[in-house]
Amino acid sequence: MDYKLSLRDAAAVEARPLGEAFHSRSKDGTELSVNSYYMEKDGQPFFGVSGEFHFSRMEPWRWEDELIKMKLGGVNIVATYVFWNHHEEEEGCFDFTGRRDLGRFVKLCQKHGLYVILRCGPFDHGEARNGGLPDWLYGKPFEVRKLNEGFLSYTRRLYTEIAGQVKGMFFKDGGPVIGVQIDNEYMASSAPWEMTTGISNEWAFGGDEGEEYLLRLKGLAAECGLTPVFYTCTGWGNAPTPDSMLPLWGGYAYRPWLFYSHKGEHPATEQYIYQDYHKNGIACTDDFRPHYAPEDRPYACCEMGGGMMCSYNYRFQLPYKSVDAMAAVKLASGCNFLGYYMYQGGSNPIGKNGQYLNESQVCKISYDYQAALGEFGQVRESYRRTKLLHYFVRAFAGILCPMKTVLPEGASLIIPNDVDTLRYAVQTDGHGGFLFVNNFQDHVTAKDRLKETVTLDTKEGAITFRFGIVAEENAILPFNMDLGGIKLVQANAQPVTVLEKGGRDVYVFFIPRGMRGSFTFEEKAKIDISKSSTYVCPENFTAEEFTVSKGERSAGILVLSRELAEQMYIAGGNRLVFTDEALLEDENGLRLETVKAENHICCYPANALSGNAQGGSGGVLGEYLYRAGQWAGAGKKLSVEQVAPGRYTLDILDGLLESVKDVRLQIDYSGDIGSLFLNGRLISDNFANGAVWEVGLREFAGEHSQLVLYITPLKEGANVNVESGMAARVEEVGGAVAVLHSAELCPVYEIEL
Repeated sequence: MDYKLSLRDAAAVEARPLGEAFHSRSKDGTELSVNSYYMEKDGQPFFGVSGEFHFSRMEPWRWEDELIKMKLGGVNIVATYVFWNHHEEEEGCFDFTGRRDLGRFVKLCQKHGLYVILRCGPFDHGEARNGGLPDWLYGKPFEVRKLNEGFLSYTRRLYTEIAGQVKGMFFKDGGPVIGVQIDNEYMASSAPWEMTTGISNEWAFGGDEGEEYLLRLKGLAAECGLTPVFYTCTGWGNAPTPDSMLPLWGGYAYRPWLFYSHKGEHPATEQYIYQDYHKNGIACTDDFRPHYAPEDRPYACCEMGGGMMCSYNYRFQLPYKSVDAMAAVKLASGCNFLGYYMYQGGSNPIGKNGQYLNESQVCKISYDYQAALGEFGQVRESYRRTKLLHYFVRAFAGILCPMKTVLPEGASLIIPNDVDTLRYAVQTDGHGGFLFVNNFQDHVTAKDRLKETVTLDTKEGAITFRFGIVAEENAILPFNMDLGGIKLVQANAQPVTVLEKGGRDVYVFFIPRGMRGSFTFEEKAKIDISKSSTYVCPENFTAEEFTVSKGERSAGILVLSRELAEQMYIAGGNRLVFTDEALLEDENGLRLETVKAENHICCYPANALSGNAQGGSGGVLGEYLYRAGQWAGAGKKLSVEQVAPGRYTLDILDGLLESVKDVRLQIDYSGDIGSLFLNGRLISDNFANGAVWEVGLREFAGEHSQLVLYITPLKEGANVNVESGMAARVEEVGGAVAVLHSAELCPVYEIEL
């Protein structure tokens, strides 16, 4: 179909400083601030990309490499909950050791150039037991989340303890902590008091004192030494948002809480419909109903669905394409601060008295969350796709942040089930910009779009895009983009980043699936391989490189297929490394974390790596072969024995972890819940959703080598017979399924490049 949109009245935004409550200067003179549209660093636009990583939900030996993965994935801010009940499980006994060592975690973030937002509670939620409130608060003679002296005194003690762990680590001190969240979802949500679950099902108090509560706790945090660049609060759910705090938003398309008390069909959500979150008087179809004028504050996110856990009544496999699709929709809708929950999955600690610290509707241990990075470091498709978006916003923040959203009429009112109307939006400064196209919708089957036409009426004339796009894909297409003094009029290609090679800039693009890649430059420009100002990529190509020139100016263009682009990492500033495994970079160089013993890795420029060169892709990329050392378990099978219905023993051979970084146990089963025990201790659990369940074994090296797997049966026609004079309860089941299909060991190698 043909679509038209006028941009003649569009102009760049007029950002206004938000004052001292959103500004700080570091000891080295670096300034960080927030204006009404975006963050600034030393007066220049800074695009924040935040990823949630709960340090206490992971063994500390994994922290550093997972933070490196986040950094190479384009994340520049780490957000983390400080769960009160993880640190003061017993009243008066604080624990900041081991996996609870907040100070060590923050120092690692600083080592790798990552800013930090501390989500300090007192209430967090995060599917933690009681939302993170310690059990012992339930028995106190005061209400939680209220401005009474009892609760305030305990909150003051909590804040003082947290501040002591991160003393000297705030931005003003030269440290990485830039934000502190006060409470979470105040007056918007709560969590069950878990000691009442299954009986009275009582919930912790959700709050009723509005801004006064948040401002009082903010003042308390400052008194205790929690002094960041800015304080944050929840924006959604009609939560109070004081003027001196940064409201953070989010969006979840997969909502297990809909089924906490029953089963049912999940509706399609509004999360993949373009909005304008930065326009006063706008009517949105989602829950964006701020108490402030939208143009007075930036639209910033802390909880876009970077994954989602399964609850007992809602089992599903997250479509990983949903993550970057949502992020791109938010970006087009005016978001200049992307924040994912979760970005890094984890495993809940067990309490000191054997108590499980997750809430009862989710797994007792696992908090993998189907996140971009799994609880044992697995790299997911969502990680590969979102890093391309993160590289884009980092490279082009200067032109992107001041742009304004322009929507076609009725775009924000599209019904989620409507897969016939093209979903598109524009970000522009009045001259150039980006056309955003989304063809993903949750809980609806999208369809390939073969022939679409969008004409943008700009001040410099009409620009027409003709393209196709496959189902579940999204795209960002540039128009009137300045490439070092050469105008790219339009391209059916998505920009990723810009590198320096041989004294000139090289702009990197990829082709979204379903499109035929093409570039049209201004008429005065000439492309070396086409001898004109236009270029069309060959069909089924992998990588193409060409030069565009205008007079004395020239720029390199590197074009990649979507498949190859998803393997791309920016390493060392000006080189690209291509692998579908996890790339790590630190002060000692590059490492590869891989489940493959033999790895073919490409790079750009072609000589950017050392090792056994294997040729390249048309001369554009260099290709190298890297092999891992011999694994002690190669060729050996896991010994599995069924010892009772649904119960199995798994004998892990000694020495299998000696020559590798980790070994993941991969369990394929049918049933209700999988529970894995070591010496009678639950070490991992899983709600069956049809996916292979993975458990990292490095944490348990040196312990007894036999594991016990119990599969709770999926029961048909179950009921409980209580007709007995002795109050006996007997379950009667018509049929049950609890079957282990396979259990295999997958080594995780680490190779220096």
